[in-house]
Amino acid sequence: MRSVRAKKGLGQHFLKDQEIASSIVAALQEKIGDQAVLEIGPGMGILTAPLLQLEWSSLHVIEIDKESIDYLKGQFPQLDEYLITGNFLKLDLSSLGNPNLAIIGNFPYNISSQILFKVLDNLPKVNLLVGMFQKEVAERLASDPGSKKYGILSVLLQAYFDIEYLFTVGADKFKPPPKVESAVIRLVRNDRESLGCDAQLFRRVVKGGFNHRRKTLRNSLKLTLSMPIEIDSHYLKMRAEQLSVDDFIALTNMLDKS
Repeated sequence: MRSVRAKKGLGQHFLKDQEIASSIVAALQEKIGDQAVLEIGPGMGILTAPLLQLEWSSLHVIEIDKESIDYLKGQFPQLDEYLITGNFLKLDLSSLGNPNLAIIGNFPYNISSQILFKVLDNLPKVNLLVGMFQKEVAERLASDPGSKKYGILSVLLQAYFDIEYLFTVGADKFKPPPKVESAVIRLVRNDRESLGCDAQLFRRVVKGGFNHRRKTLRNSLKLTLSMPIEIDSHYLKMRAEQLSVDDFIALTNMLDKS
């Protein structure tokens, strides 16, 4: 069967190194419990093949590209109804039938942030994620407070997940090669059951703080929140990148009670 043509509009860069693919699957297997597994964007199935060799409570794959779907049906007939044709961003995760879900994939870089926001919108259903991202994005997600790479998704995801930067992948490991380096990271759900603050306000404060990251939080939040900033807190004299998750939680509670 002939190979699939990578489509620029879908952000497709097919991983071609089987050793790296096996390492990605092993990183998932190392931390998984009884979760179902969902692979996003299998392409030509380089992750799908080792995934099918292991025992999971269930395995689904979702692919939007018709050419890839036809290829996968020919290569992996055992997937059968577990091969979903569609857009992950529009998928109702409850339709997969398992309350606990682990996600894996060589994610299209043009929608990687949207995938992560969907994960956040589906807590606590998603407990584990292992995936390939643009290196710059991976570094941002795993960065600590005080770093210029630390940003909105760093805080929002670190509130709920322990994030590990696993390894870097060169552009030559893909077909066609992307113009940037890539990296694999792992997100494992932490033991935080509740933020201890208004979760929607927390997200607004984090986003508002980083929308004008060169300004102090008092000035940034004045511009982005439709509420008065009347509290007196040392956090408001700082920039967003200087606050940890716990600091943002504390600031959210102060604003909520003001």
